[in-house]
Amino acid sequence: MTAQILLIDEDAAERRSMKAAIEAHGHAVHVADTAPAGVELFRRHAEQIGVVVLDVTAADGLNPSVIPMLAEINVGVPVIVCTTEGATETALNAVRAGAFDFLVKPIAQERLIGAIESALKIHRTSQQGRTPRRARSGSVSFSDVVAASAAMSRVVELGRRAAQSMIPVMLEGEAGVGKELVARAIHAASDRSSRPFVSVNCNAITPAQIEDVLFGSETQMGKVAEAEGGTLFIEEISELPPVGQMRLLEVVQSGEVHRSGQAKPLKANVRLVLATNKDLIEEVKAGRFREDLYYRVNVFPITIAALRRRKEDIPHLIRAFVERFSLEQRLPRTLQIESSALALLTSFDWPGNTRQLENAIFRAVVLAEGTSLKESEFPQIVAQVTSHRGATVGSEAQAAVYEPSPIAKVQAALAERAASFSGGPSAPSTGFNGSASGNVIVSTDEAGNVRKLAEIEEELIRFALKFYRGQMSQVARKLGIGRSTLYRKLKDYGIDPDDPQKDAA
Repeated sequence: MTAQILLIDEDAAERRSMKAAIEAHGHAVHVADTAPAGVELFRRHAEQIGVVVLDVTAADGLNPSVIPMLAEINVGVPVIVCTTEGATETALNAVRAGAFDFLVKPIAQERLIGAIESALKIHRTSQQGRTPRRARSGSVSFSDVVAASAAMSRVVELGRRAAQSMIPVMLEGEAGVGKELVARAIHAASDRSSRPFVSVNCNAITPAQIEDVLFGSETQMGKVAEAEGGTLFIEEISELPPVGQMRLLEVVQSGEVHRSGQAKPLKANVRLVLATNKDLIEEVKAGRFREDLYYRVNVFPITIAALRRRKEDIPHLIRAFVERFSLEQRLPRTLQIESSALALLTSFDWPGNTRQLENAIFRAVVLAEGTSLKESEFPQIVAQVTSHRGATVGSEAQAAVYEPSPIAKVQAALAERAASFSGGPSAPSTGFNGSASGNVIVSTDEAGNVRKLAEIEEELIRFALKFYRGQMSQVARKLGIGRSTLYRKLKDYGIDPDDPQKDAA
């Protein structure tokens, strides 16, 4: 089926080569030699274009506003980024910004066409009205926030408190950690839940337009007015230009907004929730952010940890995404996820955080051919993990079977078991190496009552001793306790510290 592809590349020779390769497979290609020209072209043909191929190998690299701008125009169109070998940070920034895939130059024609075909399949799905709800538009409560980790439990607790007041809230954290989800939950739990929730991303709007978009003009209502009586969520507040910062300060101080071209101010009854992925104190010190505005809006800061810092949440997020996307794809039944794949995804650091994980699961569900998700459904993650571990780069390395680390196996197995007791989708309790009982700590007894903490602790210590073959330093480190504490617990539970394997489970 013929599709329309937008190719943005400053290199004329590469542009011609890639255009010819794409057209040879029956697709029509729109070309642009700069990012601004590409964005404008996409704006004119957003309903026809199925995939954007964006080259970021120029000297100035990836413009951080380009992918958000494309998403603002049509969020359902996947963006494939082309970068050079070694440009890891550029690729990570693209993923964080929402890129569907990235290709490393020189790009084999088969790899380019394969990536485009995968992206087109997802775009066709979105056209059929089954696009992922990356930016949730409906009502979201704190029960929708996965909080298996202590870090996210604290976020939920603070969010509930913040919802009971009118003071500004500052959500801090890397791109993709779920700041908008928390903002929507705060709004839904507040007295303003029946009023509008309006969001605006300062990074997705040009500095020349941001004032009119945010505060309004003679011809434009403005986001502040749209949110009247409700909540205004401003993302990437650090990117607000100096004049915009001054006008936002006026709104906070006086409760009034001045529209461009109008002499009389209007009342602004909005609750502010702001988000940033930068250290605003450093921005203040550098003179890029007003100090007076900082102290006005940073009244109730909530920091959302990166996903790599709260791996307990990953299996729960995976199951939630798989269930949601299986439903959206109208599959006969929810896809299962194999334990080895769960371990792979749990071991990965997810530089793009929850957004990257969500995109990876969505891609896997859409492209899945069986009834379960296997490691092979996540080739990019396999390639990155094996590369990080020093594996040989090449087709053989990407095709090799990934062997999860021992701690990843433990984390995934325990979290999988915990998820089954928290109402998550059921899955075969196969565990790793085909064993259901060898590496899963059961939380309840035969009568269905929760077991005593001491029993579970003893079982976990015995399991760790067996898992790490009695290496006491490694056992203590992986359990997060000191060696002296480990030896004391061995004595308490009757395990011989001189021969721990003898009593290990």
